[in-house]
Amino acid sequence: MEKFEKVKELVSAIEADATKFYDGGVAAAGTRVRKAMQDLKVLAQEIRAEVTEKKNSSK
Repeated sequence: MEKFEKVKELVSAIEADATKFYDGGVAAAGTRVRKAMQDLKVLAQEIRAEVTEKKNSSK
């Protein structure tokens, strides 16, 4: 559950940069959004692995 909380925090943190990029056209903000999306991808994969492990260990 700790990693899920990190995902929520990361999404909240990049909201301002996403707005700057999409509404303001700030290219640097787009770069920060891309990096954050990569971090989200890594966290999501880790969560998937944990869920699978927990699901399989309960059988």
